[in-house]
Formats: sequence, structure tokens, C-alpha cells
Amino acid sequence: MTYHEALAWGRYIDRYGSLHTGRRLEAGSALVALQTHRLGGGVAELLDFMPHEQRLGLSLERAMNEWR
Repeated sequence: MTYHEALAWGRYIDRYGSLHTGRRLEAGSALVALQTHRLGGGVAELLDFMPHEQRLGLSLERAMNEWR
């Protein structure tokens, strides 16, 4: 694999997520769980149903708005 191919794959993974089959299955299952949860009136986020994904940190502006 050339350097340019590796960069292209890196951009693809950044955009669409992991190529790992288990992680893809987890994402699909989480989407179904989220839709079912919201039909029942829940207000969860997709990442709440994906235990292997990491949440992004809060920006300073968002944190200040949430703490008010």
C-alpha cells in the first residue's frame, strides 16, 4: 500500500467510521435501539447505545452554556 492509499483510507475511516465488522454491527444495533427508545418517548443519544465508542469532549462554549 502506498502512502497516498493509506491517507485515502484514513480519510475514509474518519468520515464513515471503523471498518471492523463488530463495530459496524454495534452501530446498526444502536440505531435500532435508539429508534425503539424514542418511540417510547425517550431522549437518549445514539452513543448511549454504543459502549465501545468514545464521546467527544465538550467545547468551552458548550460547557459554559450547559453549566448556566
